[in-house]
Amino acid sequence: MLNVTTSAVRRLCVSIAAATQAEALTLAAESEPVADVIEIRLDSLTNPDIPLFLNSLAKPLLFTNRPTWEGGNCANEEKERIGLLKKAAESGAAYIDLELNTDSTLASELIEAARANNCRTIVSWHDFKCTASRQALNEIFQRQCRSGADIGKIVTTARCFQDVFRVLALQELAAELGFPLIAFCMGPRGMISRVATTDLGGYMTYAAPDHGQATAPGQLPASALRRIFTELGHGD
Repeated sequence: MLNVTTSAVRRLCVSIAAATQAEALTLAAESEPVADVIEIRLDSLTNPDIPLFLNSLAKPLLFTNRPTWEGGNCANEEKERIGLLKKAAESGAAYIDLELNTDSTLASELIEAARANNCRTIVSWHDFKCTASRQALNEIFQRQCRSGADIGKIVTTARCFQDVFRVLALQELAAELGFPLIAFCMGPRGMISRVATTDLGGYMTYAAPDHGQATAPGQLPASALRRIFTELGHGD
């Protein structure tokens, strides 16, 4: 049975994926009033200036460099892709996102570098087609717990309401093990999980910038999601 967390921290991350660095900075700055965290999608940019983002924005920054093999745009060699995340961690990022299926040696090196620089690692797993069985999801979560990362992230695509239940139920397991978890579903049927997940103990939920493109199906505009929290009595 899912337990609503009465002392939930409703952390909202606005995900920024733009064609140019100038556009990304503009969208990020516009998002700061409603965001708790801002995600910069490095895989959408060419030669990003990581220190510029860190020096220009006040909110904690999460850097992601999503590879093509997990729905992103980065087709670089893995060592180069991970190297950019390492640079972000060493430059002052609050978080970096690392895919669960990253080469284990590269992953360990990145997690170690992040920890040495007080940067938290989110180990992520995405399914853009469907939602796995309860057993399979639990196994993915257990792998995340063993990864050495600080926070897990499991995001699937909901085809029915049962899919949403299975993903949100992971928060009960996360609470039992004391491992922070981001978990919700993509797609129209998964929208409700983006709102509910933090009330169920989820570490964070994601939204799109108000005037920019969404980075995943079913992502709500940041101001709309913040208004929903406020209307539900969940505002700051």
